[in-house]
Amino acid sequence: MTDTAAQDANRIDVAYVARLARLALTPDEIRAFEPQLQQIVAYVRQMSQLDLSGIEPTSHAHPVRNVFRADVVKDSLPLEAVLANAPSHAGDQFIVPKIVE
Repeated sequence: MTDTAAQDANRIDVAYVARLARLALTPDEIRAFEPQLQQIVAYVRQMSQLDLSGIEPTSHAHPVRNVFRADVVKDSLPLEAVLANAPSHAGDQFIVPKIVE
């Protein structure tokens, strides 16, 4: 395969990828992003050649335990204080705009 044929085979259609991502790119942006995207794909290809046998898959760089705080029952705000912040309310309920037609 010639160099130009290899380049064409490795060429990433940025306009197509942008359409899939629903991004509106200008021709200048497409030209700017093409070499960047090619570098990213080349780096991923390089990483895929690593021998990772015997390495456990991880989702974090270090072990993570339950990072949530304990649930503690506390008194809530008084109803009057909560409703005082509402733009509109009826009785003890918020009035919100209709979003479904």
